[in-house]
Amino acid sequence: MLHATLKSLLARKLRLALTALSIVLGVGFVAGTFVLTDTMNKAFDDLFTQAASGSDVIVRATSAFEPSQAGPGGGGGEQREPIPENLVATVRGVAGVRSAEGSVSGYAQMVDPKTGDAIGGVGPPTIGGNWNTTADATLELRSGTPPAGPDQVVVDAATAKKYQLSVGQTIRILFQGPSREFRIAGIAGFGTADNLGGATLALFDTATAHQVLDKVGVVDEIDVIADPGVSHTELRGRIQDALPTGVEAVTSTTVADENSEALKEALGFFRTALLVFAFIALFVGAFIIFNTFSIIVAQRMRELALLRTLGATRRQVMTSVIVEAFAVGLFASVLGIVAGIGIALGLQGLLAAFNIDLPSTSPQLEPRTIIVALFIGTVVTVFSSILPAWRAAKVAPVQALRESQETGAGGSWGRRLVVGLLVTAGGMAALLYGLFGTPSSTAVFIGAGAAATFIGIAILSPLVAKPIAAAIGAPIRGLGVQGKLGRENAMRNPRRSASTAAALMIGLGLVAMVAILAASLKASFDAALNETLKADLILSTSSSLPFSPDAAARTRRVPGVAAASEFRQGGFRVNGSTAFLTAVDPSTVEQVTSLKESPGSIQSLADGDVLVFDDVATKNGWAVGDTLPAAFGTVGRTSLTIGGTYDENRLVGNYVVSLETYGKYFPEQLDTFVMVKLQPGADLQTVQGAIEEATRSFGNIEVQNQTAFRDQQAGFINQLVGLITALLAMAILIALFGIVNTLGLSIFERTRELGLLRAVGMSRRQVRSMIRWESVIIAILGAVLGIVIGVAFGWSIQQALASQGLTELRVPGGQLVLYFILAGFAGVLAAILPARRAARLNVLRAISYE
Repeated sequence: MLHATLKSLLARKLRLALTALSIVLGVGFVAGTFVLTDTMNKAFDDLFTQAASGSDVIVRATSAFEPSQAGPGGGGGEQREPIPENLVATVRGVAGVRSAEGSVSGYAQMVDPKTGDAIGGVGPPTIGGNWNTTADATLELRSGTPPAGPDQVVVDAATAKKYQLSVGQTIRILFQGPSREFRIAGIAGFGTADNLGGATLALFDTATAHQVLDKVGVVDEIDVIADPGVSHTELRGRIQDALPTGVEAVTSTTVADENSEALKEALGFFRTALLVFAFIALFVGAFIIFNTFSIIVAQRMRELALLRTLGATRRQVMTSVIVEAFAVGLFASVLGIVAGIGIALGLQGLLAAFNIDLPSTSPQLEPRTIIVALFIGTVVTVFSSILPAWRAAKVAPVQALRESQETGAGGSWGRRLVVGLLVTAGGMAALLYGLFGTPSSTAVFIGAGAAATFIGIAILSPLVAKPIAAAIGAPIRGLGVQGKLGRENAMRNPRRSASTAAALMIGLGLVAMVAILAASLKASFDAALNETLKADLILSTSSSLPFSPDAAARTRRVPGVAAASEFRQGGFRVNGSTAFLTAVDPSTVEQVTSLKESPGSIQSLADGDVLVFDDVATKNGWAVGDTLPAAFGTVGRTSLTIGGTYDENRLVGNYVVSLETYGKYFPEQLDTFVMVKLQPGADLQTVQGAIEEATRSFGNIEVQNQTAFRDQQAGFINQLVGLITALLAMAILIALFGIVNTLGLSIFERTRELGLLRAVGMSRRQVRSMIRWESVIIAILGAVLGIVIGVAFGWSIQQALASQGLTELRVPGGQLVLYFILAGFAGVLAAILPARRAARLNVLRAISYE
């Protein structure tokens, strides 16, 4: 039986390739995700190790969090308070210290001299610091000299290369305070790397760095080099004995490991997000594999029955099909791993196209990636073949050896209805519980519920496939015999048509859901602006990056401005979970927006209190006057008194404090946006032009009226939707290959039929047209099912997130109609190869085909 199985497999190489293709793409996406994130991790490991090699011991403030509070990554990554600069002298006096130098860093964003636009976008940070000869021993000048004096700067080689910066050129740099112009004194890199993980670097002499980064009298850390013969651990202990409470000495290796682990933890979410799309692709691939093996088993029924008559048992027949699936899965998984390297590069290019720059090095193919890819690809293929294999073993030899084989619907329609309804109901219940309930793992319930719902609909779809296909194909009946036969071919085997369409249903269902959520998000944001926004103008950046408060200070001095109210945002912890805090100016915020707060609550902000969104307060049982259990990276656990609640959170989130309170807990003071209210009678365009002129030197600030601000926010949403849709395109591509596969295999099944059609006068062109129409009907069938599910999913998620600001439901009808049209075109493309093969069949051989 094993010999017969392998001979059957190798005898049909085209079928093998078509069957393997879907799983190759799915496994390739999984492998590509691991390769991409492992490559980024390796790049960060190398850079942090290289950066840490310039010092032996680092002195810094102790973490405000205990290790159990800091979460994965230990103490790395969270903000720390600076330490007094006079500790540098203390450290230098410790026996065994060869050199010690203070280091400062902070926000410093360069402005492109050619375009006037700020350099840097979403992704790596824009860092300013001092030229530290101790810590920066690995920082090598590629050209020029170190910075000397208040008007000189050294920039990283990557930024210099990308923006064609050269030594001697003048460049403007943005800070928390006023921006300044500097002359580029040198260009530097980290060994062979041109910068640090993609971050832009602007390095000044120490005195200038203290001034422009607002670190006068303090340093962020002290970098120490040991005398020859003194171990790092021994020196760390000596320095620790000389330090005051609240300051610690650690080895540079510890810091490198902490920073690397912290970034890997941050990248964990990124990896998880990509793996979600990868498993969606695999899920679609599983439908294709199932459908393919169902057709193959139906076509080989006589062959399998002959084996039964020669003595093969049902178990052996079933095993032979599963062995074939195992071989296909293993073969496809190996190809998927190879494809994964290319897909990783494609994913990196895709993210770069959406302005998400990621660090990289040579592609990293870890043993874990190989094992996971082989396991997943093989298991998915074998699992998808079990039911077809069971069906193959179930058919009696005499029944299978009949001249005519029915490969249509098969099975009990009543049983299919019951099972389909049960699976669909169970999936919807899990999905709704994940959205509206309080499960311990929300993502698991939502994911499992969505998958079960898709499977349930796929089980039920053959019951409706025939009437839907008939309705879709009704307009093409008048196009000739090819249109009529194409429609009848799609109708006569509803199980196969529905299974083929199910793969496309998943991809388009998710795309439709994303489109509905995007339209609802934009409508909700517009509603929030209409209900709460009182500002006439808004200052923000095109990349959503924060900017210097000096922009607000300059705006206030413009004639006609009544108020320029600043908004800042930062992360903190509440009850052990991460949340976001918005800071406002209590004296001006009511002039530019309405929070619909409880009476007197805005005034409580000036006393250091916090305002909490009403739904959040109710959910946690908090009332005005209660203590909010908060924790910040700089001070650890602290208490904030709840001074009031508010009903409108779509612009400010769930927690609001004053700018003064925010400044106590966050070292970096940058504005997210500034809302401007004009004086009565002031001309909007005149004031807007004056503010643009006053803030022109910042390079990244846009001054917009309400309409332009809405359009900008809609643009951000569209960009995110575009990225998600591009990642879902892999699943849709696999689904289209499924249509190609099914049509190609059905041509083998209908070889004699096609030969007879040609013999009675059908031309090759008519045969190609018939196959195309069949493909189009199947593709549109998948679009119908997918968009119906997408609308249901979109509505459910919008309802679940209504309390979080997603208050409006919008169904973009025009966009969904476009998906129908694109599905039809996709069906035409999918039919090209099968249609050509059908048209090129030899008539006499086809008529005599068994």
